[in-house]
Amino acid sequence: PEPPEGGWGWVVMLAAMWCNGAVFGIQNSCGVLFVSMLRLFGSSDDKQLAFKTAWVSSLSMGMVFFCSPIVSIFTDLFGCRKVAVIGAAVGLVGLLSSSFVSTIEPLYFTYGIVFACGCSFAYQPSLVILGHYFKKRLGLVNGIVTAGSSLFTVSLPFLLRVLIDSVDLFNTLRVLCILMFVLFLAGFTYRPLVPNTKDKEGGKKGKFKLPPAKKICNFSVFKVLSYRIWALGIPAALFGYFVPYVHLMNHVKERFRDSVPEEVLLLCLGITSGVGRLIFGRVADYIPGAKKIYLQVASFFFIGLMSMMIPLCDVFGALVSVCLFMGLFDGCFICIMAPIAFELVGAEDVSQAIGFLLGLMSVPMTVGPPIAGLLRDKLGTYDVAFYLAGVPPLIGGAILCFIPWVHERQKLKERAKPVDGETTEKMLENESTLVSDMTEKPAKELDSGF
Repeated sequence: PEPPEGGWGWVVMLAAMWCNGAVFGIQNSCGVLFVSMLRLFGSSDDKQLAFKTAWVSSLSMGMVFFCSPIVSIFTDLFGCRKVAVIGAAVGLVGLLSSSFVSTIEPLYFTYGIVFACGCSFAYQPSLVILGHYFKKRLGLVNGIVTAGSSLFTVSLPFLLRVLIDSVDLFNTLRVLCILMFVLFLAGFTYRPLVPNTKDKEGGKKGKFKLPPAKKICNFSVFKVLSYRIWALGIPAALFGYFVPYVHLMNHVKERFRDSVPEEVLLLCLGITSGVGRLIFGRVADYIPGAKKIYLQVASFFFIGLMSMMIPLCDVFGALVSVCLFMGLFDGCFICIMAPIAFELVGAEDVSQAIGFLLGLMSVPMTVGPPIAGLLRDKLGTYDVAFYLAGVPPLIGGAILCFIPWVHERQKLKERAKPVDGETTEKMLENESTLVSDMTEKPAKELDSGF
């Protein structure tokens, strides 16, 4: 059915907004948790402390995206509502179990895998369901929804700092379970407008019949060249993307000691990221087709540049300015992911297109922060880590520049196919007519001769 552009869709939008806030608010505030984990589980004798601790946060963020291809399959099979509700329940269990560990190793499983997998199953349906209710306003709605993570990123670092100082890390994790419980309730609002595969295959009265494997894993999206380039360029740009979120707090603590409130930097990232999502989400509605990609190209250029400038900031005010710009373009990059996917592959294949892309994104986002932590342990400073973190966004942005040109050529070829077919048919008709005329003419001449 045609998207209603409102109605119950506004309730769905608020629920999806809470989802983005709860999932990525916690993930983006990992810098505060990282410092607390270093203090709680670390010792002065451990020479790989930053490397081992960084795996908790980076594994969690990576698993959110790594599970996405599987989530997209389940979303197509069972619908957004069931997947989102079950995912939030699993995330709640993982976060609650993380509050009962005594060493850092169990956190790799409870927080890095169980909690993150639950977040993944809750998060991706929030992107897909929006396309059921909105089309003309999809960019704006995506901007508002993704701004939810900015609102949480602004407020959670200060709340986490107060909670950790007053009730310790483990009780803080239990308080965060409230966010996941509300997310569990929000998933029930994802009322489907488009029937899922279960309904299509089995009907209202029929039993569920598993569809063919080609329908479950829709690899046909990779036949679209522009999508293949996009699925290569985005992961290539993200090797350094998550490094500032994990290590910036500790970098500031080492460089400025306790003389500055390092949580202000996450506040700056969160505020301008929210502003960027609202502004660029609306701007994307006015940019036709695949040319929306150019917004992501600009985003990666500035994100890479700002990452390289972090070690150069010897004054805290300069670091604040860097974070303000980084957050603005971070918001731009995120809010137009879904609209670009709709442009490249169409509404029918968008769920798995987003799922495959997020799955590919998981690898660079997982390995980036531990590598940065390893460089810190070896070199005694984060400077080289931040310089290197700025290179991949520049490379990825350069790859994405080719997509609009490739996509336009694809569209021209598709338009030319039926025209060529009609032209061929007309040529064959003309040729057959000419042949028949030529055979009839000598026959007439022979008849007239006799």
